[in-house]
Amino acid sequence: MNRYLRIIIFLSAVLITACEDVIDVDVQTVPPRLTIEASLDWEKGTTGNEQTIKLSTSTPYFDITSNTGVNDATVKVTNDDSLDEFVFVNQNNGTYTSSSFVPVVNQSYTLEVLYNGERYSATETLTPVVDIAEVFQSNQGLGGLDNNALEVNVSFDDPVDINNYYLIKFKEQGDLLPRLDYTDDEFRDGNRIEVFYEKYKEADEDEFIPGDIVDINFFGISRDYYNYVKLLIIQSGGNGLFGQTPAIVKGNCINIDNTDNYAHGYFRLTQVVRTNYTFQ
Repeated sequence: MNRYLRIIIFLSAVLITACEDVIDVDVQTVPPRLTIEASLDWEKGTTGNEQTIKLSTSTPYFDITSNTGVNDATVKVTNDDSLDEFVFVNQNNGTYTSSSFVPVVNQSYTLEVLYNGERYSATETLTPVVDIAEVFQSNQGLGGLDNNALEVNVSFDDPVDINNYYLIKFKEQGDLLPRLDYTDDEFRDGNRIEVFYEKYKEADEDEFIPGDIVDINFFGISRDYYNYVKLLIIQSGGNGLFGQTPAIVKGNCINIDNTDNYAHGYFRLTQVVRTNYTFQ
């Protein structure tokens, strides 16, 4: 009996091995592009002087080993009214920092990056944000789909007669990735607005339990950045690993010397309110 059992196991292993095929996935490759992560966020209650801009080059989808930090560029931001220039100093790790930036709400600024003999430029206005009115939890389905699942709710009072656009970043402490949400006041101008964050079993997420802590970042953003991040969030939600991207989402960083060699990324200036919430 043992002899027959060994023969069956051997034949099964041979059949399984014979059925294995190596699948080569043909992933489209393109020349690397400069990627500009220039998010100058002024947290309420601080001076906003300390700011960081990150430069890198794009890589093939499955490349996780390359060091893509750009360390041979020059970076500066200029106040378009006063013409004050804020030079961002190379830290030799792909980041460029300034400790003297002066943020002014509703002020326009221009970013200029010089890299490989070409100039990249972007202009954006520093957008203010209102204070958070209330942060609370519920499990009554105020915003989510599951009436029994805990969710955190954030409410704020939208200013009257002003077009406002908001970005909210939720991140449970210990999670690798945040949850991003966006909203505007097109149909709620001057009213109290609420946004929520709930985890779903259907998405293989562990629901919130008492003791979980969620960090909350509430940004005021420009209309252009709202449209940009909205497209990014929509496209990242349902295409899957090998899904076809509906369209290339371009940021506001323009190559002055060679328009075809545009940069990825976005130059944004926002005011932000940061807080956290612990579930009870």
